Amino acid sequence: MNTAKGHGEDAVKISDEVIAVCAVNAALKTEGVANLAGGFSNTLSRNILGKELMSKGIKVSQGEEGVTIDVHIIVKYHVKIPAVAWDIQENVKKEVQSMTELPVKAVNIHVQGVEIPSEEENTNDEK
Repeated sequence: MNTAKGHGEDAVKISDEVIAVCAVNAALKTEGVANLAGGFSNTLSRNILGKELMSKGIKVSQGEEGVTIDVHIIVKYHVKIPAVAWDIQENVKKEVQSMTELPVKAVNIHVQGVEIPSEEENTNDEK
């Protein structure tokens, strides 16, 4: 879905994919985020088309009041999930508003899993 920014014929339309890429960049830069969790559409895209979606783990909904963004994440082991979620909300909101100048109504965080370090990484850390 596209949205018109401004009024009249010269309105700029910003697609959901552009907003999603901004959100992906902001979320992945946040400390404590291991990765974004792709859903059903990402699995289909990877298996059928053979490529990853740029907006993996992000769902964008645009409305009259602003943009709502759902972010599906996998967090790193031993992080405080509420603190990471708060940081993601702040970073995504700031990034999307600065890049698109659209108001962000909500950033919803969905924790899909925890990345636990493998045994090899644990033994290397102890040395």
